Amino acid sequence: MCCYQGAAPLLIPFLAEIGHICPSTHNPADFVLETLATEPEASAQMSELCQNGKLCRKLDRMTFRGGRKPVLHSDDSIQRIFVEHVAKEQLQKMEFPTTFLTQFIILTKRMFMQSRRNSVTLWIQLAHHLVSAVLLGSIFFLVGNDGSAPIVNFKFCISVLVFFMYTYIMIPVLLFPMEVRMLRREYFNRWYGLKAYYAALTFSSLPVMLFFGILFLGITYLMSGQILEWDRFILFVIYGILTGICSEGLGLAVGSAFDATNGSIIGPATAAPLLVLCCYGMGFGPYIEARMKALMSLSYLRYGLAGLSIALYQKRPLMECSQDFCLYADPTLLLRDVGMATDTYYMQIVGLLVFIFIHRLIAYFVLRYRLTSEFSNKFMSYISKFLKYR
Repeated sequence: MCCYQGAAPLLIPFLAEIGHICPSTHNPADFVLETLATEPEASAQMSELCQNGKLCRKLDRMTFRGGRKPVLHSDDSIQRIFVEHVAKEQLQKMEFPTTFLTQFIILTKRMFMQSRRNSVTLWIQLAHHLVSAVLLGSIFFLVGNDGSAPIVNFKFCISVLVFFMYTYIMIPVLLFPMEVRMLRREYFNRWYGLKAYYAALTFSSLPVMLFFGILFLGITYLMSGQILEWDRFILFVIYGILTGICSEGLGLAVGSAFDATNGSIIGPATAAPLLVLCCYGMGFGPYIEARMKALMSLSYLRYGLAGLSIALYQKRPLMECSQDFCLYADPTLLLRDVGMATDTYYMQIVGLLVFIFIHRLIAYFVLRYRLTSEFSNKFMSYISKFLKYR
C-alpha cells in the first residue's frame, strides 16, 4: 500500500486532512512512520485518499492537458490540496529530480559498471561465441568459393542467421525479467524515467554485441573460405549485427511481458515461424506466390538472410568449379533460385531497421504498461494459466 505520493511540502497539509496534525517540532517523515506504527487504520485512510499512489502520478495528465478536471475518488479537500496548491512546475519536479540526459548518463555508467563487474557472464558469452564460431567454421570449412557446393554455403548463411537469432533472443528472455523486478521498485520511487532507462539499456548492450558479433563473424568468414574482399565482409558484419539487434528487441518484448519460465517457451515459439518464412522458396524462387511474399516480408529474418546472401553472392566473379559442370558457378543463378535476385543491399538494411524500431517500440510499451499503476496482475496470471494448460 502506498500511503503518500507527492511533493514533500504537501505532506503536512495532506496529513491534516485526515486528522493527524504534525507538531512543528516534529520531522514530518518520522511523524508519518510513528502514525502508521501506532494507528493501523491510518495506513488504509492515507492509501485510499491518494488512490494508492495513483493520484499525483496521474494528475499532470488529467489536469493540464485539454483543461479537463481530474476525476478523483477522494473528497473535495484532497482535490484542493493537489490541484489548487501545486503549480505545474512543482508537478514536473515531483516526477523526476534530474533531466533525461543526466538520467541517461548515470544509468549508462551503472549498466557498464554492472557488466564489467559481472565478468562471469562476459566470459560465458566469449566462450559461447568462440566455440560456436569454430564449430560452424569447421562444418562449412572452405565452401565459400566452391562452385560445386553453393547450396552448402547458403546453409552457412542460414546457420549464421540462426545463431544471431537464438543467442540474442534468449539472453533478454532469461535475464530481463529479473531486471524488471528491480526496475519496478526504482521507477516507483521516481529515481528515473522509463525513457532514460530504456535508452540506456539499448545503448549499453551495443558495445558487447559489436565485439562478440564481429569476433564470431570474422572467424566463421575466414574458416568458411569466403571471398576476401573488405566491402563484402563489412556488409556481412552489418547484416549479422542488425539481425542480432533486431532479435534482442524481440527478446526484450518477450522478457518484458513474461517471466523467465514462460518467456523461454514464448521466445522460441515466436521465432520458429519467422525462421520458416525466411527460408521459404529455396529452389523455386521466381515462382513464389504473391501471398507468400507478403507473409515473408513480415519476417525480419528474411531480410537478414537475404542481406547475408547478397553480401556473399551479388556482383562477384564465377566461383571455382572442381567438376566438369557446376550449375551454380554463376552466383546470380543461385540468388535467382532462392528468390533473392531482385533484392538490394539498401532494401534489406531498411527492412531490418524498421523491424528494430517495431520490436523496441513494442518492448517499450509492454514495459511501460507493466510499470504503470493501472497494470493488472490478473492479466498475466490468465496468460500463465493458459500456457500451463497448453
